[in-house]
Amino acid sequence: MNTNILKIQNLDASIEKKQILKNFNLEIKENEIHVIMGPNGSGKSTFSKILAGHPSYSVNSGTIEFCNKNLLSMAPEIRSHEGLFLAFQYPLEISGLSNYDFLRLAYNEKQKYFKEKELDPLEFMELAQELLKELKIKDEFLTRNLNEGFSGGEKKRNEILQMLLICPKLIILDEIDSGLDIDALKIICENIIKKKVKNSSLIVITHYPRILKYLEPTYIHIMIDGKLIKRGNSELIEELELKGYEAFN
Repeated sequence: MNTNILKIQNLDASIEKKQILKNFNLEIKENEIHVIMGPNGSGKSTFSKILAGHPSYSVNSGTIEFCNKNLLSMAPEIRSHEGLFLAFQYPLEISGLSNYDFLRLAYNEKQKYFKEKELDPLEFMELAQELLKELKIKDEFLTRNLNEGFSGGEKKRNEILQMLLICPKLIILDEIDSGLDIDALKIICENIIKKKVKNSSLIVITHYPRILKYLEPTYIHIMIDGKLIKRGNSELIEELELKGYEAFN
């Protein structure tokens, strides 16, 4: 029987005293893919940022268990080391920091956390180049400043490259499909499914059902006004496309 990766109970959360999540409940077991869809302003991105530990958001009540540990007691970097990964919708650009240095630092910090072998520059380059090939990214990608001058698609591939390097248990993709052409989306989804660690799970936040062509979700959720109000399968997408979100209010 699969065990819980994530269990959220009665979560209320806000930003600047404005309540966003309201009595939010969700349970995700190992090897599941959960897709969350909803209109703008429904709280989807807020949910992902709260899981990652964004300091601007306040949890007013409720609990979040991640692999049977209290997620809310963990600092953001500990959440990452413990296996929670968020692929940002709008990744930051950082001048003066090469993509290679950033990725190696992220990889080695997790290795250090678990007291495992850190990789020297040559060893890490070899590992990174293998993944670059899988994602169809040129080697020169590593020498550029982090996300600086990257296209939207390059930024998304860079997020997935980071994910493949640190092997998280829970992968949160916040609108990873926006700004990607069909070929890039297919490559990214194939690598996520093929290379994610055993017994890990995914949360996919999206506006567009096209990503579901490349993933096989366990459940699809409709989110309205800070709550998950309906759960279903592919038939739910057909209902959504036919009736729109207003039918679920």
